[in-house]
Amino acid sequence: MNSILQSPGLLRVRRNHGLEHATIHVLTEKNPRRSIAGHSDARGFWLFGNLTLEEARTAVEEALRRLRAGERELAVHPNCGTNTVVSGTAAGLFGAIAMSGARRRSALLERLPLAILLSTLALVATKPLGLRLQEKVTTTGEPGNLEIFEIRQSRRGNLVMHRVETRSS
Repeated sequence: MNSILQSPGLLRVRRNHGLEHATIHVLTEKNPRRSIAGHSDARGFWLFGNLTLEEARTAVEEALRRLRAGERELAVHPNCGTNTVVSGTAAGLFGAIAMSGARRRSALLERLPLAILLSTLALVATKPLGLRLQEKVTTTGEPGNLEIFEIRQSRRGNLVMHRVETRSS
């Protein structure tokens, strides 16, 4: 598994994902009420939220500097989609298990409280698993030779987006 996670293409996505999270941490440290989202790929990442090009540039540069200084925990974010996928999958499976075998409508209704309980327990229990999966699989706090190539801003209506292009050798 480790050789797969270290493959060049996947490692670039993991590094960009870690830098994306670190950037969001930096931005929310400065303004906790600001809503920022991101999406990473092998060439960089997108930031979605109301911020200026200069704010984005400063945050990305600070995030990369802090990751290089050893603040690896910045690569993991509690609102990451990885957490949502892990929790949603577990909740769906536990709910389905609770309903399995019920054929009549009355049996389905009788099992509904159990399905809700098991789904809720799954959501609570899997939160640490999502964070761990981020840390070990979907991100890395080790930026390696990743460098910022370009940051540009674009708008679609009221949506402000910043594309952060990265490169590494």
